[in-house]
Amino acid sequence: MKILRISTTVFLLWLFVCNFSRAQIVNNMVTYGEVDFSLPLRTWDGFGFNYVQACQTFDLDKHNQDLGGFSFLDEEKKQEIINHVFGDDGLKISVLKMFLDPFHQSELNGAFDHELSTKHMLYFAKEGHKVIKTSGRDMRIISTLYGPPAYLTKQKVFRGRDLDPALKTELALYFTDWAKYLVNEQKLPLHYLSLHNEGESWQRWEPDGITQEGNNTGHDYNMFWPPEQVAEFLTILPKQLKNAGLENIKVTPGETYGWDRFYRWGYATAIAKNDKALEGLGLITSHGFYLPGSGRWNCDHTSAGIDILKEKKPELHTWTTSMSWGNMGTKLIWDIYSTIYTAKSNAVIPWAGIQVPEGWYDYDPNTGCAIWVKEDGSYEIRKGFYFYKQLTQAGQPGMAVASTYVLNSEVVIIAFAQNETSNPDAFILINEGHVNYKMDIKVKGSMAKEFRAVRSSDATENSMELYENIGVFEIENELLRYNVPPKSVTTFFGVD
Repeated sequence: MKILRISTTVFLLWLFVCNFSRAQIVNNMVTYGEVDFSLPLRTWDGFGFNYVQACQTFDLDKHNQDLGGFSFLDEEKKQEIINHVFGDDGLKISVLKMFLDPFHQSELNGAFDHELSTKHMLYFAKEGHKVIKTSGRDMRIISTLYGPPAYLTKQKVFRGRDLDPALKTELALYFTDWAKYLVNEQKLPLHYLSLHNEGESWQRWEPDGITQEGNNTGHDYNMFWPPEQVAEFLTILPKQLKNAGLENIKVTPGETYGWDRFYRWGYATAIAKNDKALEGLGLITSHGFYLPGSGRWNCDHTSAGIDILKEKKPELHTWTTSMSWGNMGTKLIWDIYSTIYTAKSNAVIPWAGIQVPEGWYDYDPNTGCAIWVKEDGSYEIRKGFYFYKQLTQAGQPGMAVASTYVLNSEVVIIAFAQNETSNPDAFILINEGHVNYKMDIKVKGSMAKEFRAVRSSDATENSMELYENIGVFEIENELLRYNVPPKSVTTFFGVD
């Protein structure tokens, strides 16, 4: 036993020395990277936010669920949060996702009530729109069917698995009446209707298509949408919108759990093979949850399905409409890098950015957020807010995603070129590693000779930085030199 203890001690000492030596070597070497603002990859539509209200409850009388939490806050705090999210000094959000839940119509041909389960979500959208308009900016809204009313399913229950095939037109009208309400009554800038929320996930139901009693508390609303049904609705819903005078609102193929499912599970192919579906497709969408591997909840970033559709319809844009906040730090920003550069997104909207953690019935695997609302009427700005702000302030609508590279597997760069907007060229440097790197970054195609920098980092609780100004960096011979702290995100804004 004594020999084993000595061997273990020697091994741990050796491991410490190796890691220390690696850090010393790295600290004395230079990592090279490049940002080329003159090489745009695609137009950027903006970063987004998602206020979620009713998401699991089956009975609003028993539990009028509000995951976003505005029902707990007074008017002053609501307005503070609105400015944190939409204001010029806050996240400066330009894209908003709103759910269409199952409570807008209770029976076939019944009256619509679009406010019963959406009061707080509508307030968030309307007040945010006011702030954006006052700032001279534009908002784009996408509304996703969270799940249909019970009567529209074969099972005739909430969260029934299958659409009643005799009621396809009625489902299209359910979408259309909500769209008319948002546009004509609420004067909100609705641009897209999305067909489903993770409707590919057939394993969420029992064989009879019903989530059995006692096993429904951890689920949100869904309905199964096979690829052929998605393609069919891309021909049905645009016609209904046109008949209602809403032909400017475009239809998306719904939102699979991740981008590899959009391709591997047949959704992109089903649309590509159907000329009428392709004609009705106005935007490519999916969630962007990321967990490599082959398990049930594993997903990867890929542009395979996107590429198939854009080959046939090049003008299409791509939005990632949900993703995990992860640790709300560098991992979040690293995942967004992959969403932009691997999945070729034009916009990114993380999952519920404002939450009451206790508002989810069962353990929510995506507990991170930007703002935490508490049931005592207070709220807390979480570190996810500041890390997300590193991106949202830099990437505004109309800019262009620009080409970047780094000769390092722990550091990546996201860049947004000015692209005929009034926004400065900007790039975001992410170090997901645990060591400091000396960087020489070649900056090409920008008129700026200086870049103002802000940084968030969370290597340790004691050294945490949250969107802190760290000075101005000069470009010398097209090079910007910078020591990148571990677990940090640094945003550089071009200075006129």
